[in-house]
Formats: sequence, structure tokens, C-alpha cells
Amino acid sequence: MFHKSLVKSLFTVLAVATIPGIRAAANQLVQVTANIGPNPNNVGMYVYKPTKLANPLPLIVAIHYCTGTAQAYFSGTQYANLADTYGFMVVYPNAPAAGGCFDVASNATLTHNGGGDSQGIASMVTYSIATYGVSASHVYVTGTSSGAMMTNVMAGSYPNLFQAASIYSGVPFACFAGPSAWNSACAEGDISKTAAQWPPQDDDLAWDSHPYKGKLMLLVTVPPHPSSDTTLYYENFGQEILEWTNVLGVSSTATTTTQNDPQSGYTMTTYGSVVVAYSAAGVGHTVPVHETIDLAWFGITGGSTTTGPTSNPGTSTSPTSVVTQPTTSTTKTAPTATQTQYGQCGGYAKTSA
Repeated sequence: MFHKSLVKSLFTVLAVATIPGIRAAANQLVQVTANIGPNPNNVGMYVYKPTKLANPLPLIVAIHYCTGTAQAYFSGTQYANLADTYGFMVVYPNAPAAGGCFDVASNATLTHNGGGDSQGIASMVTYSIATYGVSASHVYVTGTSSGAMMTNVMAGSYPNLFQAASIYSGVPFACFAGPSAWNSACAEGDISKTAAQWPPQDDDLAWDSHPYKGKLMLLVTVPPHPSSDTTLYYENFGQEILEWTNVLGVSSTATTTTQNDPQSGYTMTTYGSVVVAYSAAGVGHTVPVHETIDLAWFGITGGSTTTGPTSNPGTSTSPTSVVTQPTTSTTKTAPTATQTQYGQCGGYAKTSA
């Protein structure tokens, strides 16, 4: 069962913006072919290592969307480019399943050391600590859509490994649990539980006993706007807040609400001092990645978590010294065949998203 001090959480949605001065990463993305440890589903692993490394050395695990690849997330986000500046490493897992979605549903992946994609990613983290000299107290995880769902899984199944997480369009941990890769009831926001009914109270799952002492950021869009998320419905945002505030032992009633933060059309809510939630109007399922806000949230930079450029991970933008680390309502429809295969992502495979 999770410790009640599990995670500080930040839930965010941010709008599409053009990134001024986008540049290519200085080094190449490298596939890891060594034995990283238990990896039952053979999740592919790729690593970006900048020339200059911070001390202590942080690691960001950046997880792609359905139909995506490690290479696409590398080129479609700015984590690697920012790594050149701040000296952190980035691991990009590559989903082994046809369609490029991660396993977020099986009991194996939802269980600590139980197998599934999550165990392979966890093994890559411990391999990085042992092989590259990554600081075990500076490990972070982020992802988009299927990758966001996988980020939630990593925070739930391996809370001992991560100090912070950033989730772009996901669902609660274990919401997709079941025999199929696609869960319509969860995706369409039809699974509604009280805070106490969400894990870690679910006895069907073997939750890890290690406390997750990090913090977590989720990103969604607000209906009823035409471009709202019709792949993973907005109701999941509220369910995620219920789940994680309960884990943290704080009230799910917002302490403060601020309009137009970090920009026009966005709303920030806080829950005690450990959960912050951002939602935005009309962004759609493919929520732009705000890498500089992520870095500030992770503590890699000393910047604000309310400013910075964004990138759209669905479109490509580019391909040991030591540095000091800076301190309208929507109508629900049954999923199509394409949604069933790629539904964790949406936006990239569905013309309706």
C-alpha cells in the first residue's frame, strides 16, 4: 500500500505555442542493447547523454504516445536540447506492442516487480543509476497520452524510483486495469469512484510499500470546447485529483483557484501545499509539452512552473565535463477500430480527435 506522503502533485494543461529558437540536440540518441535487467516485454530503450553532465546527475524518463516511437518523442520534444544546457540525461522507452501503445492495463504492469512494460522501464532506471552514475534521488518521469498513462503507472508501481512526474493527458492509475489494452469505460470518463475507492485501497493490486516522495503534474483540456479531449475524457482529470490527493492525505477540495494562470484561458487550482492542477480551454487531446515548466517542477532549474515555451510531441522539430546543476458538452461515441488499437493516444491516429 502507498505511504500517505506519496507524492506532491501538479496537474497542468497548457496551450499550443510556437517555440522560438528551436534547435537540434548536440548529440545522437543511442539505443541501449546491453542487459538492463528484467524486461519481460522487451521494451526498447534509448538514451540521450549530453556532453556536459550535471553533478548530481538527474535523469528524465520521457515516454511517447501511441503510434509514436522513442525517436519521435526525442525529436518532437525539447528535453534533449535542454539536457545540453542543464546536463541531465534522458531515457526514451520504445513501446514493444503493435501500434506503439504501452501496457497500462495488465496486472503485471500495475504490480511492483510483477512484469509488464513497467518493470522494463524500472530496470532501465536502475541500470542508469548503476551504469551512468545517475543520482537515485534525481529521477523523474514524464509522458504524453499513452506515455502519460504509463507515467501514472510508474508512479504507482515503482514509487521508490521517481521524485517527480509530469503527465500530459492521462487517466488515474489502474483505471485501464483489465484484460484488454483499451478500456472504453475509463477513456470515456464513465469510471467514477470516491477517493477511498481508488488505489491504494484496491486489494486486487499489489501496491509497493515504498513511499513516493516526489510530485506529479497532469495536463488536460476543459470541455465543452470543440477541440476538447474526446479520446481520454475530461472526467478523468477530476478522478486523478481524487486519487492522488487521497494518496497525499490532502483534501480534494481546492484551496485556491486562479484564472488565466499561466495564460489566458487556463485555470490553476491548488490542494493544500502539495497538489496543483492546471486545466485549459480547447487544447485537445494532444497537449503541448512544456519542457521548461517540467524542468522547474523537477527542480532541475530554478525557474517558474508557470512560464516557458512548448512543443507538440506529435510533430518533429529536430533530431564528460561537469556542470553545476541549477538549484460545449461532447457526445460520447463508441471507439472505432482505430481507437481500439491506438486509443491510449488519440490525436495521432484518430481523425476525430
